[in-house]
Amino acid sequence: MPGDWAGWAGLGAAYLEQARVTSDPALYPQAEQAARRSLALRRNGDALVVLGALANARHDFAAARDQAKAALAADVNDGEAYGVLADALTQLGDAPGATDAVQHMLDTRPGLAAYARASYDLELRGKLTEAENLMRRALTDAVDPHDAAFCRTQLGDLAFGRGDLRSAGDEYAAALTADPSAVAALRGRARIRAAQGDLPGALADYADLTARLPGPGYLIEYAELLNLDSRADAAAEQLALAGAAQQLFTANGGQDGLATAALALATGRPADAVTAARAEWARRHHPDVADTLAWSLHAAGQDVEALSFAKLAGGRPANYAYHLGVIQLSLGHTAEARAELTRALATNPYFSPADAPNARRALGGLR
Repeated sequence: MPGDWAGWAGLGAAYLEQARVTSDPALYPQAEQAARRSLALRRNGDALVVLGALANARHDFAAARDQAKAALAADVNDGEAYGVLADALTQLGDAPGATDAVQHMLDTRPGLAAYARASYDLELRGKLTEAENLMRRALTDAVDPHDAAFCRTQLGDLAFGRGDLRSAGDEYAAALTADPSAVAALRGRARIRAAQGDLPGALADYADLTARLPGPGYLIEYAELLNLDSRADAAAEQLALAGAAQQLFTANGGQDGLATAALALATGRPADAVTAARAEWARRHHPDVADTLAWSLHAAGQDVEALSFAKLAGGRPANYAYHLGVIQLSLGHTAEARAELTRALATNPYFSPADAPNARRALGGLR
């Protein structure tokens, strides 16, 4: 297809989808090469959308925003471009812009992809009932088992976030029935098992899912469970694999200060975590970044500065409230600490197999 610009754009999209499914960033350069070959033949929105989605995958959200806007300049009704733009603006911390982009996607290309983004946008704004209702609407538009599993997993995550283990477990089970290869649903089931005290079952699920999709985040979570099971050597092995996965991501054009900071915290390097989280904050002001920077500063003993970022992150979800509560406690603000720790456990008593018990112990001490 030497002169087929549409074919090259389609090939770029296919490479990018394969990279997503396999969590293999080595496919990113091939996706980029195909999309740029398409643009060299003819400037077109399809290739620009691929480059924007690729930039989002690499966590270069500013570049993704710019590519999406370029695609929309060519076609103001390009629903996929609005999706790329919404994803980028969400991560950059431009909440009003993201909401606007989501609405444009709903207007120009209603369907599962638009409903899922709208549901996430509502979740970020604390409208959890509306988020769940819209995700159920997305489920009705699911046309294949993979889409159904995705929607069920998102519904499970929403239920888990409010501490409803029964509903979450039902949704994850439905997701795995629809698509047994749904790794995110397997992770959800692992969290349910850990919350119910079934650590061996949770570890088995994490061993399975990290073998299928060895991303840094999953490997770090697996290591945390292994440490809870007093298997420090095995945990260290998973953290080493997480470091290798992060290097592979970076080598293929990715940048992820949050994963770098999380790995540094897990391996006892708080100063490195602060450096990575600060660099990420300089790129984007998302609540996840504020929370990670706050927790890194706390680990480094810089609680006064940590408090300002923890307040920026807010008290939702439960782990944000926990981090804010611990930082308040470290500064001697007992009333504020009690309120945040109580809120964390009221939101989701099972939010973390390690930190939820810590929150209960800290509250017991305050009482």
